[in-house]
Amino acid sequence: MNKKNYTLMCDFYELTMINGYFEANMADTICYFDVFYRTIPDSGGYAIFCGLEQVIDYIQNLHFSEEDINYLKSKNVFTEEFLEFLRNYKFNGDIYSVREGTPVFPNSPMMTIRARAIEAQFIETYVLSTINHQSLIATKTSRIVRSAGPRPVSEFGARRAHGPDAATLGARAAYIAGAVGTSNTLADRLYGVPAIGTMAHSWVQMFPTELEAFTTYCKLYPDSALVLVDTYNVIKSGVPNAIKAFNEVLVPMGKRPLGIRLDSGDIAYQSKVARKMLDEAGFSDCKIFASNSLDEYLIRDLLFQNAKIDSFGVGERLITSKSSPVFDGVYKLVATEVDGKIVPKIKVSENVGKITTPHYKKVYRLYDRDTNKAEADLLTVYDEVVDDSKEYELFDPNATWKRKVLTNFRKEELLVPIFKSGKLVYKLPSIKEIRKYCQEQMDTLWDEVKRLEFPHKYYVDLSQKLWDMKYELLNKEK
Repeated sequence: MNKKNYTLMCDFYELTMINGYFEANMADTICYFDVFYRTIPDSGGYAIFCGLEQVIDYIQNLHFSEEDINYLKSKNVFTEEFLEFLRNYKFNGDIYSVREGTPVFPNSPMMTIRARAIEAQFIETYVLSTINHQSLIATKTSRIVRSAGPRPVSEFGARRAHGPDAATLGARAAYIAGAVGTSNTLADRLYGVPAIGTMAHSWVQMFPTELEAFTTYCKLYPDSALVLVDTYNVIKSGVPNAIKAFNEVLVPMGKRPLGIRLDSGDIAYQSKVARKMLDEAGFSDCKIFASNSLDEYLIRDLLFQNAKIDSFGVGERLITSKSSPVFDGVYKLVATEVDGKIVPKIKVSENVGKITTPHYKKVYRLYDRDTNKAEADLLTVYDEVVDDSKEYELFDPNATWKRKVLTNFRKEELLVPIFKSGKLVYKLPSIKEIRKYCQEQMDTLWDEVKRLEFPHKYYVDLSQKLWDMKYELLNKEK
């Protein structure tokens, strides 16, 4: 794990606010914050929650060093008493979260933080930064993987990512969401994402001839020979020289080539011609890999054109989520405690989409027992219990006349305890376990929800008690 101290990776106003809480004798006020998002990237039907492991690592290592204290002192805005308090600063609150790899939907809490104001307020920036970034990349990867069908997708975007941390954590998120590996070696070293790769055009250019470049590579890596055939001319030299190298080097050794890679030009056309040439040469088992600024739409079009591609390497459009580069997760106060009683809080806005759902809540996912498909998410007040042995009527919180009665369903609470009183109570799964869980959860979504374009809307509904409370607060604030 990366043990950098990210404590000061926060908005400066987090520090001025907690200094203010300290000075106003509000530091110990218990607060409840929800982490949720409002809109799905690429106008899709779902997002994938990712980044929990890094949040856990951050919370466990949260501390102000002497260098941090001296820096804050130099700003001349913080009291000496507050700075002295920071020397022993520690998160002692509770955190509940959905599991990494869970499909999540707008306005449904992905994480809830219960802690003293001075603790809960401070962690906002890092939590959002981490979850927003990794959830964005996981969501984009899931769309790309779905468009590729059974063909493997590898993440190749490190050099186009927004810095080394984005490249490495992006590779982690991509693997969780279904990519089979990454070009980023550090992601393998730190997180166990399989590192893969072959050669660049510069390898071919370094040799006197393309053929010599291929034969040398086959001699060095006979068990994983995959050559890049588009440095000069795919059809006239690249594929013919690859076939010659395979015959001259691999066949006498009793080895078979792994494949060839196409990285430019008309990949659909080239793949069809290359497939025919390889088959006629006796290399029908030689795979054809494709890269070059791909995304879910280009992959879909290539396959629609019957391109003979066996695997895809996707770079810049995955690692930056180029077509929809922002995940709009937010961190909003939903309740406080006064004399041991939970007091709901609401944010009101002329923009209806920015009105929050108050109170400390549970999040239930309701599944049809016959199909095991998710029917809806249901938000309730924390003390409500949904009885899945009886009928339950759902209604759209924004159009209450839209109602549906579930009769044969099972429930699952999505928010699980991660920290209790500052102590980690959650057993961290391995990245392979997270990836497997993500695949299983994706299978519970209807295909209509997973469409690339104009997907079916998945409903996030409120219990009657929560809906009544929300609109009571809205009317009160008029």
